[in-house]
Amino acid sequence: MAEEPGTKECRKCGRDLALAAFAKDRNRRDGLQVHCRECVAEYSAAHYRRRREAIGKPVRERVEVPAGHKLCRMCGDIKSHSEWHRNATASDGLSTRCKACRAAEGRANHLRRSYGLTEAERDAMVVSQRELCAICLDGPPEHVDHCHKTGRVRGVLCFNCNSAIGKLRDDPDVGRRAVAYLEGNLWKPTLVAPGVYQLPS
Repeated sequence: MAEEPGTKECRKCGRDLALAAFAKDRNRRDGLQVHCRECVAEYSAAHYRRRREAIGKPVRERVEVPAGHKLCRMCGDIKSHSEWHRNATASDGLSTRCKACRAAEGRANHLRRSYGLTEAERDAMVVSQRELCAICLDGPPEHVDHCHKTGRVRGVLCFNCNSAIGKLRDDPDVGRRAVAYLEGNLWKPTLVAPGVYQLPS
């Protein structure tokens, strides 16, 4: 079959296609592959499927993605390019995971690095607290609290309570004085030694 100028016949599907339908191949006389891009993609997909099935792994089904969108392999959602971080080294210039999935992964990594907890363990603590802040029994428990000296996790607190004990310097004595103050017992410190004060009896 004679090829028209500016076209090339694919040896696999036999179609006469524009030269742009063929990937480059410097080893060929015309500098193009013998099979069109579509046939190469179909072969690659079939080869991928056979290889995954041979090792007992699931096969990702091909999904049609509209222009300006990308499929997140982590959550399975198709999202607009605005929902992705940039990655100059990627072929499409976008990250492999959407912003939401990267944020969730970052939170899980923070829990593990900072407190040695998994998300499941943190959630179990929240359930054991009846899904309430361990101090005020009112606010949503969203912040893992731990002893800054030992690293031991104490519970999960709401933002206000977590901030409050931080401002009290995690010091039980300061906390007790704060409670006495709230109960109307304003204490006057008695100096018993240099830098040591005693609460009134």
